[in-house]
This record gives sequence, C-alpha cells and structure tokens, in this order.
Amino acid sequence: MYMQFPRKAFSIFSAAGLLLQTVAPVAAQQTGQSESRIQVTSELVLVNVVAHDKRGNLVRDLKKTDFTLLEDGKKQEISTFDFENVDEMATAGAAEATVSGVAGGTVLRAGKQAAPSLDARDRRLILLFFDFSAMEPEQIDRSVEAAKKFVSTKMLPADLMALVSLATNMHVDLDFTDDKAKLLAALTAYNSGQGQGFENGNTGSAEGAAETSGAFSADDTDFNTFSADRKLLALQSLMQALGKLPQKKSLIYFSNGITQTGADNQSAVRAATAAAVKANVSIYSMDIRGLQAFPPGGGAQSASLHGQSAYSGAAVLNDLNGNAASQETLATLSSDTGGKAFFDSNDFGSVFSQVQKDSSAYYVLGFTSNNPLKDGRFRRLKVQVNRPDLKLDFRSGYYAGRDFEHLNRVDREQQLDDELAAQLPRVDVPLYAGTAFFRHDDSHYYLAVSLVVLGSQIPFVTEKEKDKATIDIIGEVREGGKFPVGQLRDTVKLAVNSAQEVRRKNVQYNTGFVLAPGSYHLKFVIRENQTGRMGSFETDVQIPDLRKTPLKMSSVVLSSLRAPFTGKKSGANPLVRDQMELVPNITHVFAPDQHFYLQYEVYDAAKGKNPAPAATNGQNGAAKDAPPAKPPKDSIRVFTSIEFLQGATKVYESKPVVANEVTAPDRKAVIFQMDLPLQALKPGLYLCQVNVIDDVAGSFSFPRFLLLIREPAPAPASRASD
Repeated sequence: MYMQFPRKAFSIFSAAGLLLQTVAPVAAQQTGQSESRIQVTSELVLVNVVAHDKRGNLVRDLKKTDFTLLEDGKKQEISTFDFENVDEMATAGAAEATVSGVAGGTVLRAGKQAAPSLDARDRRLILLFFDFSAMEPEQIDRSVEAAKKFVSTKMLPADLMALVSLATNMHVDLDFTDDKAKLLAALTAYNSGQGQGFENGNTGSAEGAAETSGAFSADDTDFNTFSADRKLLALQSLMQALGKLPQKKSLIYFSNGITQTGADNQSAVRAATAAAVKANVSIYSMDIRGLQAFPPGGGAQSASLHGQSAYSGAAVLNDLNGNAASQETLATLSSDTGGKAFFDSNDFGSVFSQVQKDSSAYYVLGFTSNNPLKDGRFRRLKVQVNRPDLKLDFRSGYYAGRDFEHLNRVDREQQLDDELAAQLPRVDVPLYAGTAFFRHDDSHYYLAVSLVVLGSQIPFVTEKEKDKATIDIIGEVREGGKFPVGQLRDTVKLAVNSAQEVRRKNVQYNTGFVLAPGSYHLKFVIRENQTGRMGSFETDVQIPDLRKTPLKMSSVVLSSLRAPFTGKKSGANPLVRDQMELVPNITHVFAPDQHFYLQYEVYDAAKGKNPAPAATNGQNGAAKDAPPAKPPKDSIRVFTSIEFLQGATKVYESKPVVANEVTAPDRKAVIFQMDLPLQALKPGLYLCQVNVIDDVAGSFSFPRFLLLIREPAPAPASRASD
C-alpha cells in the first residue's frame, strides 16, 4: 500500500484550465464545419382507461369520439384508439386506428429471433417480479406460495404470465406463457436460499434501532442506498423490454420494501416510473412482510436495545418510521404508474384479484403531445367521456421526455458518473490525451495528463463580441484497472474573441496525479454543455520504478508554447517554472515558424572529480540553468543533445549542452529545457533522438519519437476593393 496524493487540476490561461492553440489546416479540413440543426421528434403517449357505470359494471361500447383527453388542461388529439376485451378473447377491438397487434417472438429475452408466437391481443399480461435481494427465507416462501396458489386456482385462459427474479443479478426465469405446468415448475425452482437477506437492514448506530446481521459496519446507509439504486435500475431495464408490447402490462412486485436514505435516489425513482409509463406498465407493489407488530423491545431476531428507547416509545416510533420509509418508494412506483400498493395485509392473493379486475376490459388512447418541450416535467392527464353516468379510471399523468437542455444539476452529474462507469464509451466528441511522468520524491511520480478537444466540435454561443462555451470534465485513475487512486471533476469555461476564428482552435486541459510506480488505467469523459454531446478516452499507463535503472530519466515533453501560469499553486507540476508553464504538444505536429521546446529530467546523477571546464551553451540549445565557468571538483557531468533523422541520414544535430549542477535539489533532478529552431528543416516526417549521457556514472539513454513538420499555412487571400 502507499499513500495517494490527489492533486487539483491546474489552469493555463485562465482559472478554468483551458488553452487555445492553432489547429493545422489538415485537421480543420478533416473535421469540417458542422451545421447547426434543430431536430424535432414526437413520441406516442398511451393512456389506459377503464370505464364503469353506476353499478360498477364495465362499459364496453364506447367509441373514440366519446372521449376527450386533456394534458395540463389542454385538449389533445386522440390519434390511436383500441379496446382490449380480455374477458372475451374472441371479441375483436373497434375497427379504427390501433396500436395493438401481434408481438414477434419472445418479449423479455433480448437477442432471440424466434418466429412470431405471442398474440397479445385481448390477453392479460402479468409479470411477477420477485425481489429476493433483501428477503428473509420465510418471506421468499410466502411470496412463492402466493404465486403458486394463484396459478393453480385463479389463473384464467386469457392470462399470460412471466417470471423475473432479482438476487445478485436479475434473471428472466420464464417468458410470457399460459402454460400452468411451466409456471408451477419455474416457481417450484425458487427456494429460500435465493435471497441475500437483511440487505436493507436497519443500522445499529442510533439508539432505538436494533442491530441486524446485515450491518457490515456501524452505519450501513451507503449499502442501503446502493441496494435501492440497484432495484430501481433493474425495474427500469425491465421496462425497456416490456415496451415491445403496446397493451397494458401489469407488474406485480414482491418486495420487503425499498429503503431510501436521501434525495439521491429520487432521480432513480423518477427514471423507473417514467420508463414504466412509457412502456405502458402498471406496477402493483406487494409488501411481502405482511401485517407486522413492533414490540417495544424489538422482535425475537433483534439484539437487545440499549438506553431508554424501549421505555419512552422511541423504539416503536423508530420502527414505524423505518417501515413507512421502506414502503414509500413502493407506493410511489404504484401510484405514478397507475397500479396499486398492498401493505400491512396477510392476504397475499388480493393483488392478483386486483390485477385481473383492472385489466379485464380497457380502452387504450394514444396521442402525441402538442407540448414540444422535453423538460422532464410531470404532465397531468385528464380523460373525460360524454356520458355523465360513467366513472373513469386512468393514470394521473406521465413524465415528459428529457433532453440535455432540461436536465437539472443532479441529473447532469449522474450522467457524467454513468458514462465514467460505462463499458461502452461515448465518442460523439473526439477526445485525445497524452501523458508524461516526472519524479516527485523517492517513491512517487507526478503523472502529467493533457486532454485535447477539437474546437470545431464545440458549439459556441455568441454573446456580444465573444464566443462562449462550457465543458464538463470527469476522470479517474485506477491502479491495475481496479482500485481508484485519483479522481478529477471540473467545469471549464471558454471565452474568446470571435475574430480569433474559434473553430480553428484546439481546447487543451492539463492536470496531473501523484502516483507510486505501477500499472494504471486512465479514463476521462468530457461533455460540451450546449448540446450534451460526450467523448471518452481510456489508456493504460506504466510508471516505472527508476531506482532499478542505470540512468534515471523522466519522459520527454515536446511543446510549441510556453504560457503564463495563472493558477493559485503549481503544486508538484514540474512543467511550471518561474510562473511559466510548458504546454505539452501531444500530437507532435509542428509548424516551421513555431518554437520546438523539449523538457526532460535526469535524477540522481553521479558525482565525481570533474577538472574539465563546462561546455558553453551550444548554438540552438540552452539549459535552463547554465553551469558555472569552473565547476567544483566533486560535481555531476551530464551531456545532452538533440538529433533529427530521416532514414539513416542525420539531418540535424544540436551542439551538446552540459549540466554540472542539480537544478531541483528537493527532487535531486537535473532539468533540461531546450529550444530549437525549425526554420532550417524542410517539412516532413522526422525521427527525433534525445541523447543523454551521465559522464561520471558511464550510463546513457537515447529516447526516440516521431514528429511531423507540416507545410506552413497559406497566407489569407486579400479582398479586392470594390
């Protein structure tokens, strides 16, 4: 183990940490100029309506013209209409535009290409979802027995049922079928060992809360939050599969509650309910714990309580509040999707009767909202019928789709976190990165990281005389690809004069991490905040242990620009010296009229007798700290020079530069900063070799890398006068 040293990202030209560089014309031609377009999409919203007369009988003879549908008080045009008569499977729907039909192949199992086999027309679709992840063994047996009893005694010919379970992972155990034998066999396969038990157990850290076997630490709140998120994500994933069928689907959710501990889970709840409404799924929540008693001293499975809570009533109140909180999410899922919640009852068969009643005969109204905004807000629905003696049951509303423009701050942060954890990266915006390492101390190294985004990929908003844009950046460093040892989160702002040809610039962000030698996996995600497009970059980096090498040398950083450092602290960044920062050129592409800077370091140079005078600064090369005219007898002697090669031909070699003193005593480093002219070199591809020789120790290193000197940019054509 070693200590990690997190470092805040530093800035270059502004506090935001951004830099604008000229882009080569070749790159500009390849990316092209993207046009701004407005894309309008529409989605069909389905509303299930059940009509009863004064006696409670189902009404089956209504037509499309009998209904009026309102969204937030505004009338909507009903574009599709269908009547599903489940009680009489042979009864056809109204001969009008319909959204129903035959479902091709399996519904829940993704990737299967079976022949069309499921006719969902006038069928009741029931999905049993067993959340075993937190159930106790007796609760598992209780829920399975209730399902088996329904299948054996009350399942009707029109019923199609499917089974899904959630333990460590979510499994589709049986797709929609009306075969009772298959259903009973699949239910019998469930056993009390499926559950993980007490995953949502109360913490034992507060007075009045019993210690449970599920508390891995004094406070297991974080584990509970993760569990709740996992349950809601499983529901959301299931909704997407059920969306293949337009008919109403009823999902019976067997659970012992979903505990929420903060506002973070609210976005997950909204996402799950929005997915259910979009897929036309009603969730019927069944709290399988049944009718519970809360004795002051706690249940027999709980440890003894401490303090006065058992005598003051605090223990009972704490248990009641915890039980209500675990049921609140279940109630929300049911009410917002048009289903019902069943709590505090030992009649576990009532949920099946309610599902059959609600889906015996119903109308499906489809409309396209005349509100084009995708703001993610809840839109209230109201359905009216031209017969005053009827009572209508329908869902109270739905969440509108949401685009990036209308994401709130929490959702935008969650989007970045999800993308950072995703295995399939987003590459809407090309992102490039480069790294270099320098020794920080005897056992740690500074890893400099540069991220580059093409300016042509960033949409700018013109305000007055400047073009403005913002970019979100998130990243992490994992040791061995597993354990996070460094994180980055920043929002940067761009503001440049419009006359500077914004789209011909590159945006570069520089940061760094202090790490021990080893193998690391880096991943960075950027998002431009005008349209929400994102880009990712991943790479593996090996930081060597220089203690095992004869000549200890850092990476070689190439650059064409030195910029004033405007950040508060340079920290461990070796590229910042005297408030000037060397900006890495990760492309290794230079123009003839640009500077060609190099920076690298040599550590622990050997000392010995050195009577010879130091060499003067060679032409076209200079060390940052010139050696003294007469070096001491016990000093270092490190030579360096730069060569340019094309094939086997040496095109250019700088005069050698000699260092006789340690430049950074705290790191025992000799720092070389070279500046070579490129005007004398013809445009083309070169192999650049850095020669480094420790004359006292007799060790050497000759790192090589390719670089391209491109053709100079053509001068802009002058405008002819009128």
